[in-house]
Amino acid sequence: MPNLIDAVFLINSASAIMSPLELRASAGLAGLYALRMLGMFLILPVFAIYASQLPGGDNHSLVGIALGAYGLTQALFQLPFGMLSDRIGRKRVIYIGLLLLAIGSAVCALAPNIQWIIIGRSLQGAGAISAALMALLADLTREEIRTMAMAMVGASIGVTFAVSLVIAPALIEWIGLPGVFALTGALAIAGMIGVWQIIPKPALSRFHSDTEANISKLPQSLRHPQLARLNYGIFALHAAQMAMFVTMPLALQHTGHLPVAKHWQVYLPVVVLGFLCMIPAVIYGEKKHQLKRVFVAAVALMLIAQLGMAFALHSFWQIVLFLAIYFIAFNVLEATLPSLISKIAPADARGTAIGVYNTAQSLGIFIGASAGGWLYHYAGTSAVFVFCVVLMSIWLWVAMGMRPPEPVRTKLFHIGESWAGDARLLSAQLGSVRGVREAVVILDERVAYLKVSQDGWDEAAASALIATTEAATSSSSPTP
Repeated sequence: MPNLIDAVFLINSASAIMSPLELRASAGLAGLYALRMLGMFLILPVFAIYASQLPGGDNHSLVGIALGAYGLTQALFQLPFGMLSDRIGRKRVIYIGLLLLAIGSAVCALAPNIQWIIIGRSLQGAGAISAALMALLADLTREEIRTMAMAMVGASIGVTFAVSLVIAPALIEWIGLPGVFALTGALAIAGMIGVWQIIPKPALSRFHSDTEANISKLPQSLRHPQLARLNYGIFALHAAQMAMFVTMPLALQHTGHLPVAKHWQVYLPVVVLGFLCMIPAVIYGEKKHQLKRVFVAAVALMLIAQLGMAFALHSFWQIVLFLAIYFIAFNVLEATLPSLISKIAPADARGTAIGVYNTAQSLGIFIGASAGGWLYHYAGTSAVFVFCVVLMSIWLWVAMGMRPPEPVRTKLFHIGESWAGDARLLSAQLGSVRGVREAVVILDERVAYLKVSQDGWDEAAASALIATTEAATSSSSPTP
């Protein structure tokens, strides 16, 4: 998820006002992301129950694979699709991805058995357009407001996830599992129309280091020890989430306390509670420079939730209690992980670090659902959550060894198209400005990437330095 926290620092800045075109692009792409993810999220709280109505659906190993299959193909295709968008255009790749999502959804809606659901879900995941969407957003927004635009996309994902948990149980009772998949396909087609009619065509499309993966930077990102800790974290978080959704709907059903159509009465309060508890925790972590403490505490809380689910999931109210603990921890971790990536990743490799992070998340989705289904089929509910306990225990150990992140945020400056100065010299000069912790100027992208102190920095000096350098370069250029 794009970093919501950095965006807060931009709201009071006059330069952070979006133009009408930027607002249209940001809102449109956030809506497109929400439409795509709504279809993917809707089956989470209900699939394990309704898959049993399909031939082969009594094999929970296959149910788990079906639930997580899209994560595997998404992991395989999201980085290549992002790179392909640099060659053939962002919108073309997005159309291809949405078409694959629509085809996969149709296969699932018409599936005669669980095996065809697996094929359809794999096709859904193959439409991995996240990187292309972010690249298009970067093409359509100025550097000064890009973080805010990305935050709009991040917010749309969070809201969509919460809404899907609440509406899915009643929706599937109304239109059935095939209907939910058909709705997903319809949303994909609506997204294609939105790309055509609403999303502007960029005047200039170029590579953006803050949103796209650079092959040459992959070894650096993969070997970075602090980033590796976060990559394992997002893998474990989503592996545990998918394993939970293989079993939790069935556990709720077995209590007999609520019919499936009313399971939203459980999900709504615990999701809202998690969101309300997340806000003060994140604010405390950022403002007091205690993000690691908040982060480790959230991992520990997640471990408690998984322990409870493993050994004390015998009644309806026990389920509600541990789901509440789970969503408090989940929301804090979902908010802090992208912020930590942004703070830790090298300024000129942020997009690559995010690409690796997103791939780890997708692999976690597949492995968590597959392992959860297999364990439930052969060993029962407790075994699934013991698996999650192991994941969280390793994560807690890994997180405790993490270096506290520097209290920094990302700032981008546009470099004039006619500027032809020394990028290394300007990087060094910007790096010496008060409050700047890291500065990299990339001439091909016409951008200066800065990491600056959250406690204040001399933005006026940096702006003046860039303007002076641009003016000097312009005046020294030969007159045609």
